Amino acid sequence: MKAYLDNNATTAMAPEVLEAMLPYFEGEFGNPSSFHTFGSSVMPAVETAREQLAALLGTPDPSALVFTSGGTESDNWALRGAVAIDKARKGIVTSSVEHPAVLETAKEMHREGYPLHVAAVTSEGIVDLEKLEAHLDQSVAIVSVMAANNETGVLMPLTEISEAARKVGALFHTDAVQAVGKIRLNLEGIDLLSLSAHKFHGPKGVGALYIRRGLKLPPFMLGGHQERGKRAGTYNVPGIVGLGKAAELALRNLDAERESVRRMREKLEKGILETCPGAMVVSPSAPRLPNTANVLFQGVESEAILTLLDLQGISASSGSACSTGSKDPSHVLLAMNVDRNCANSAIRLSLSRYTTDAELDFVLEVLPKVIARLRSISPYA
Repeated sequence: MKAYLDNNATTAMAPEVLEAMLPYFEGEFGNPSSFHTFGSSVMPAVETAREQLAALLGTPDPSALVFTSGGTESDNWALRGAVAIDKARKGIVTSSVEHPAVLETAKEMHREGYPLHVAAVTSEGIVDLEKLEAHLDQSVAIVSVMAANNETGVLMPLTEISEAARKVGALFHTDAVQAVGKIRLNLEGIDLLSLSAHKFHGPKGVGALYIRRGLKLPPFMLGGHQERGKRAGTYNVPGIVGLGKAAELALRNLDAERESVRRMREKLEKGILETCPGAMVVSPSAPRLPNTANVLFQGVESEAILTLLDLQGISASSGSACSTGSKDPSHVLLAMNVDRNCANSAIRLSLSRYTTDAELDFVLEVLPKVIARLRSISPYA
């Protein structure tokens, strides 16, 4: 038996997505930017994908979507593009629990001379609006706060944040990589939004940046006329088609899947709390993604838990896949004032539409034994 509960790192590609992509690896391999018919005939597939993604996001303007290589590129583009629009506005405001794609970019820009302010979060991981607003003034170019945290699943108050940014004339960007395809989003007040296909059963290596109509964001990559001059580079046609199909599937089943996945997460959390004494679910009262559970097992280290689970065929994580290899506790949990030793015991279990009750039952059979074994030899338990 195997159980894959690391869907916030990546999801299995939907069979329908692969089927939609295959023709563009085979007979329809032309470059859509070519003059000849063989290449240009592929462009309608790119535009169909743009329309499918626009439908998922609820925007009537597909042209607001620019295809990228994924969430990291989109985040980098949003931050660097925003500070280049108005020379009088160079400031960046973000939160302490952002994905490294935003935080590390912002820190590098700070080293380059751009003012950076990092707003604190509450003990449940929700950005502290009062503290965020204290950093806002006419010098701020962009406020960047994620839609949903990749480690805890906590949802951010995007409407309130966008209103605060608008009051001082700053742009508002949200990294919605974990949210798109899992919950409905309201784009009102959002100037820039990042997403990635592989988080909702699409292919890796493709994503998009939503750019509000009328916003003249400088191009991030030069060298070609693709994407109306906004993003140079040969179109990744199979990936874009796959992104579009994944968006279509997500929209078709969004509400039903949200509730079914939420029920499975609740079953998992309830089972863990009942069979692993001392376990604690992170942010249990906060609004969260339906698929994400972050659990603390004080007295044992997450690395040991994950190693033993992996040996049993269970895939989970301690946080962002982009932080794998780091010996430090999660910056997200530390920002929430979780005790450092306790933060070292966290594991993230993230579900998807393909998660089965059999997988959950297997995890609930194995995990308590793993925790009991580790606590029996831990000097901290």
